[in-house]
Amino acid sequence: MKIKFKTLLTPLAAALIGVLPASSQMKGGDVDIFMGVELNYRDIIFNHRPVDLLIHLTPGVKWNLGHRWEIAGAAAIPVVNQYGDNSKYVIIQAASVSKQIGIGKHWRTRFSGGVFTQSRYGLDIKTQYEVKPWLAIDAELGLTGQLTMQKSWALSPMTRFTFLVGPDFWLGKWTTQLIARGGRFVYGDYGAVAEAYRHFKHTSVGLFAQYSNVGKSSAGFKVIVMIPPYKRSCRKVHFRPASNFRLTFNSQSNSRSNVTYRTEPEQNERQGWFDRDLLPWGPDTMAPDFRPCDREAYEAEQLEKELKKQENSKKKTVISIEATESIDMLPESGKGVEEQ
Repeated sequence: MKIKFKTLLTPLAAALIGVLPASSQMKGGDVDIFMGVELNYRDIIFNHRPVDLLIHLTPGVKWNLGHRWEIAGAAAIPVVNQYGDNSKYVIIQAASVSKQIGIGKHWRTRFSGGVFTQSRYGLDIKTQYEVKPWLAIDAELGLTGQLTMQKSWALSPMTRFTFLVGPDFWLGKWTTQLIARGGRFVYGDYGAVAEAYRHFKHTSVGLFAQYSNVGKSSAGFKVIVMIPPYKRSCRKVHFRPASNFRLTFNSQSNSRSNVTYRTEPEQNERQGWFDRDLLPWGPDTMAPDFRPCDREAYEAEQLEKELKKQENSKKKTVISIEATESIDMLPESGKGVEEQ
């Protein structure tokens, strides 16, 4: 049997340039400028404080280039630091470029490159294949190095290979998601994580249990709250707070086991890895947290305002001309007296 490579490559090439259907949530050229706050705390060091705090301001930006290309970045600016001198510096939390594609009706993938969280830089691929409306297979592959941004910047070779793979279950009747993933984590340890989330309106609450050959077993909970305003403006440049607030409690004190990175600053467990309108599955089928503006209605409204403005300007011009003509028709001062 002869295989026509043109037949195989055409859908993939179309996906890479963004020809396949489904439009992005942000319109090409839109820019989001946002501000968040990151709260870190620990109680593993014996001192006069009940907990040590590290609070960052996290200004960030997203730039949609169209065809599902996106540039995103954020910085972390310490405003309260009880963690010591290594945490007093302003750092780049994330700075990456990414491309999402949909292949067929069941497979979506995201390619990312740049600076990621957890002081990593490199390349990352996330993919999800829908097996059934209630079952998908998730996988993530990464090739990264460490980027140190304290007193002096330093790069380690990009040789750390990480991977995670596992099933993702969606119980739509109860808006409940069950996730299991295993593989190799950021610091080279091997393990697995099981998570269960119940998704409510604008809020998700989850429990997790994990195991690593370094940190052994632990458990905890997560809360993800989406932050208003829930209606996005139609402007090209949007100023807003960060899209979500994440709280994670982990019973384990080992900070170098079961660690994963995020490739873009607002990535969270509720919204997942992909645009919700790119082959929607699972939580994407729920009502959206953020309602995009009706661009057609907005553009029609702006056009109507412009037409009214032009009409009012014409009316003012006509009134001005009529007033000028009326003045010209008046008799000149003193003309009647001279004729007498």
